[in-house]
Amino acid sequence: MNPIQELTALGQSIWYDNIQRELLENGELAAMIERGDIRGVTSNPSIFQNAIANSNDYDDALKPLLADGWDAEKIFWELAVKDIQDACDIFAPLYKESEGSDGYVSLEVSPYLANDSEGTITQAKELWTRVNKPNLMIKIPATKAGLPAIRQAIAAGINVNVTLIFSIARYREVMDAYLAGLEDRVLAKESIADVHSVASFFISRLDSIIDDQLPENSPLRGKIAIANAKLAYEAFGQVFSEARFGKMQLVQANYQRPLWASTSTKNPAYPDTLYIDELIGPATVNTVPPKTLDAFKDHGMAAATLKADLDEAKKSVADLASAGISLDDATQHLEDAGVKSFADAFTSLLQTIKDRK
Repeated sequence: MNPIQELTALGQSIWYDNIQRELLENGELAAMIERGDIRGVTSNPSIFQNAIANSNDYDDALKPLLADGWDAEKIFWELAVKDIQDACDIFAPLYKESEGSDGYVSLEVSPYLANDSEGTITQAKELWTRVNKPNLMIKIPATKAGLPAIRQAIAAGINVNVTLIFSIARYREVMDAYLAGLEDRVLAKESIADVHSVASFFISRLDSIIDDQLPENSPLRGKIAIANAKLAYEAFGQVFSEARFGKMQLVQANYQRPLWASTSTKNPAYPDTLYIDELIGPATVNTVPPKTLDAFKDHGMAAATLKADLDEAKKSVADLASAGISLDDATQHLEDAGVKSFADAFTSLLQTIKDRK
């Protein structure tokens, strides 16, 4: 078996953090699925910005929309929905074969709504209806305002990819929102058997911000992001083994799987497969960009690493606090920066569409 097959056998799914019309139309996405390289796709404003700005794939679709006087945001959603629908169709056989475990394609609500609960749930419902595919996941950020929208979306039967999770405390709130949404749906006498969710926990950016605060020779450099993720997985195990979820399992509830996001290595001094190699475990997803996927296929190491060295992970986090560095401050900064980054990418994307006129 190649490393990805071994990883899949260990219970982790690789999703592709990339979407572009060419991949859908030239058969490459279907070929990647057939080879077993990927089991889902995620997208965000930055990915669509790159796809539209740096290719001519969308020109034929853009021309009639621009000629009809559509504004940039309306055009974007038209292009994005078409790509997501086509990708969902390509993944449909895997979705069916895996009985709803994999085969998902994620579409994010507007990042301008990150602090708007009502706006978020309204758009989530609109996109869910518009795409109209059972293997769609709507991405909702794990901001304070996002939490009630996550609960309402799950209660409405919408699959949710919760994005921009950085801290254990916020992750626990995300799991609570998911379970509350399931409970609301059961109380409404609706089925939860086909409601699925992942919780996207961001990895590499934490090392970037923490490493900048540590001495060059600190043994904690490059350790905190993985330690934080291992503690998140411990929290996942605790929450989903408790009686609250057990009651939901009696009516066919599904786990909200942890998804490791931002897993490309930012520091060239670290191995380029670091954030895959060290975070492999059952009932998880790792979403990777093209270069990281190629690197792991070439020289990745598939082993059950996620539960290993948990005491060491806890010690690393404790040592960080002893060094006077606040993990809470770092994760809150990253959430704020992540929201701004996606909003900026969305603004840039809309400007690109205007420029194409």
